[in-house]
Amino acid sequence: MLFLLAAYAAVAAAVPWWQPRLGRAVWAVAALVPLATVVWAATRAASVLDGGEYRETLSWAPSLGLTVDLRLDPLALLMLWIVAGVGVLVLLYCRYYVEQDAARQAALLLAFAGAMTGLVLADNVFVLYVFWELTTVASFLLVAGRGEGEEERRAARQALLVTAAGGLVMLLGLVVLGQTAGTYRISAILADPPRGGAVSAAVVLVLIGVFAKSAQMPLHGWLPAAMVAPTPVSAYLHAAAMVKAGVYLVARLAPALAEVAPWRPMVLTVGLTTMVLAAWRALRATDLKLLLAYGTISELGLLVTLLGTGTRTAALAGVVMLLAHAAFKSALFLSVGILDHRAGTRDIRELSGLGRRMPALFAVTVLAAASMAGIPPLVGYLGKEAYFDAFLHGTRLEGHEQLTVVLVIGSALTVAYAARFVQGAFGGRPGEAAHRAERPEPGFVAPVAVLAGAGLALGVGYPGTAALATAYADVYPPGPDGPYKLSLWHGFTPVLGLSALTLALGGLVHLGRRSLPALPRLPDVQRVFDRTVVGAGGLASAVTRHTQVGSLPLYLAVLLTTVVVVPGAALVAGAPPLGSPRPWWSPAEPFLAVVVLVASAAAVGTRHRLTGILLAGAVGYGVAGVFLVRGAPDLALTQFLVETMTLVVVVLVLRRMPARFSPGRTRPRVRLIRAAVAGAVGVFVTGFALVASAARTAPAISSGYARHMEEAGAENIVNAIIVDFRALDTLGEISVLLVAAAGVVSLVRVDGRRRANPSDAGQGGLFPTAHWDEPAGTWLPGAHERPGGERSVLLEVATRLLFPSILVFSLFLLFSGHYRPGGGFAGGLVAAQAFVLRYLVGGRADLGAAVRVPAGVVAGVGLLLAAAVGLFPLVLGGTPLESAVVTLHPPVLGTVKFATSLFFDVGVYLLVVGVVLELLSAVGVSLGQEMATADDAEQGGPR
Repeated sequence: MLFLLAAYAAVAAAVPWWQPRLGRAVWAVAALVPLATVVWAATRAASVLDGGEYRETLSWAPSLGLTVDLRLDPLALLMLWIVAGVGVLVLLYCRYYVEQDAARQAALLLAFAGAMTGLVLADNVFVLYVFWELTTVASFLLVAGRGEGEEERRAARQALLVTAAGGLVMLLGLVVLGQTAGTYRISAILADPPRGGAVSAAVVLVLIGVFAKSAQMPLHGWLPAAMVAPTPVSAYLHAAAMVKAGVYLVARLAPALAEVAPWRPMVLTVGLTTMVLAAWRALRATDLKLLLAYGTISELGLLVTLLGTGTRTAALAGVVMLLAHAAFKSALFLSVGILDHRAGTRDIRELSGLGRRMPALFAVTVLAAASMAGIPPLVGYLGKEAYFDAFLHGTRLEGHEQLTVVLVIGSALTVAYAARFVQGAFGGRPGEAAHRAERPEPGFVAPVAVLAGAGLALGVGYPGTAALATAYADVYPPGPDGPYKLSLWHGFTPVLGLSALTLALGGLVHLGRRSLPALPRLPDVQRVFDRTVVGAGGLASAVTRHTQVGSLPLYLAVLLTTVVVVPGAALVAGAPPLGSPRPWWSPAEPFLAVVVLVASAAAVGTRHRLTGILLAGAVGYGVAGVFLVRGAPDLALTQFLVETMTLVVVVLVLRRMPARFSPGRTRPRVRLIRAAVAGAVGVFVTGFALVASAARTAPAISSGYARHMEEAGAENIVNAIIVDFRALDTLGEISVLLVAAAGVVSLVRVDGRRRANPSDAGQGGLFPTAHWDEPAGTWLPGAHERPGGERSVLLEVATRLLFPSILVFSLFLLFSGHYRPGGGFAGGLVAAQAFVLRYLVGGRADLGAAVRVPAGVVAGVGLLLAAAVGLFPLVLGGTPLESAVVTLHPPVLGTVKFATSLFFDVGVYLLVVGVVLELLSAVGVSLGQEMATADDAEQGGPR
């Protein structure tokens, strides 16, 4: 199962590269993956239908409970055949339908098929949710296309907002459900269903997500709007697969939750209301796709009702109708695509006589519509007989007679719009659309024929359909009259009478539709959605106008005040006694404290930016000194290096800013408020540190790390934590660091226009004053970048002498970090400062001479190396980010012992160096522009 998911992802990623070489054959290649899924599922069918199941688990972070659990059981098998089987036919159909952007659509359809496969196989609520949202993203991209049309963008945005919002609500319900059950494995929840008030709340939340995904009223407006998507997308996502995700989740959870108080009333009320009202709305549609869209909403309401009722016969009927709907509705959508493709329209008012023009398509479409109407011997008839029996005889639910009446009304309306579809698409005398329509190729009609024929095969071969349906339905106890069995003939029974009644009533509604009173309009959900979006935008604008006033000091004051008031109040209310904390642990600490306090006070009072930055650096160095005397050399080393790097970068930035802070004087009242807030934050942080230290009751976690240091082959516990015990945290942090650096560089360079030679500003006699150490020649790199007066041969020579030594020292910190203070982060900072020194002394050209590889490549290689080292244990059957100790005995070096996490640390080293080089590159470009601009101004304009 994991291999299938990987195959979907790999082929979907490769399709855009294959398409230019394969042409239209790419659709057949893409169809091989879902076809392989169908075959694989068929090889497991006998065991699964006999009560067995298949499981696979991928452990990502077992200690955190993060595992990918997959399970194939009868319900998953049924959905897998629907998703993969219809997917094969839709992809083959696209060979004739899709004329532009084939690579993108093939890749997205295949990615969607993989996401749906993962969804139906998931046995973990979080894995299910991830694939649930992946189907939402795929739907958004397929409906929006390239984003060139306003209607497509609007429909895609609406579908994304509704289904993603419902998904978030559902996630909350699943978390509550899993927390109450004590497990997030779905099979375990079903085996021992939880009960209680929290479960009732979880049921409501989960069903809201289900109703949004499966377009149940009043959350259905996104599905008709999504009909702007290409017809294969509508057939696959919005008829056969994605909209059934909610139905699938109802079927999956109903055996455990159907008896929970809110479940059955919500499912029956929403499902039956949707079934009737959406079918009523379908009778008004003149666009064939819109008619089928409302018909789909109606039938999804029926499926939610049947699979959520929680009885055996209803579940049996639901599974049969699930199969039937996937076959006939996808066939009908694909037939509309052919009509639209060949006749140029799908408006009932413009179509006439196409049945004679396209007899083969007419025949298979009638077959599919007959299954939708429930005409024997098709599978739709099997399902209709079963659901009438489910509510007439198969349950003792209160009010089941009234529910049966509603089912009869909904089924009759289904017959009516099925007849209207066939007559509107193919009936009448040949008109203009029929005369200009070209007959479709046999390969174009073949997928429709296969799907329509499947409805006939599943009906005539009802024993096989019964075997698939009962394997799921048998999780429920038999009904009052014993287990219901699927059959095309049960004799002359009330159920047969109801079935015949729906056909007669549906035919009368269709024939007398013109003479009947005008159908009342239902509330326009689309208008409600549009007004809600507009209202939300207006509310956001109003709130923004009153809260985002453009004052950074005000924002900071509000945030810091909130930090002091909210957690501070809790701290005061529940603070344990502090005991007698020692004022200091070393005689050096008071001196360092005085340095930090004096530098802080001076930084507040200074009016010069450079002075303020230097004083802030002094505060950082003082804190680093405290770390050092308290026995944390790693932390002190990192603090020293970070403070030094920060000072250099900020000073470079300050060259483009005024020397003094804003000249406007702040009112005393405002300054007093700021001082009060700052003092309150200081008191809060101090109190929090003291309380947290006094509140510890359990042993420090470091003792546990210390016990496992030997396994990591480390003697430095700090480095072992960073690259071994908490390597996942480190990987996330360096990823964020790289992303942040890319964002900073992009912001610095925005609207920046590089000159051909901005360094030319250093020539032309602007600096006539000579210095004793001014170079007479231009043999150093970057000689034209800066005026001679700004360069020093002594400094450059000294820098070139020190540069290799600093790099060697950085490598020493890198390789020794597992045993003594250092590591990849500290080593990377030291190496980066070597490059900073080259830049400060020799300029960009000298830095370029020292670094021949682009900075982005260095950073990217570092991140890829760290990620690859973390994932490599999976290849050997281990867990991600697992490390091992390797001992080698080379003939010359003797015994060499190292941990594989060293290579992870090398990735951190490279990423830090690359990020600093990226920042230097951005700052250097900006400084070059500033210098060129100043020189241009001095000479009266650009040269």
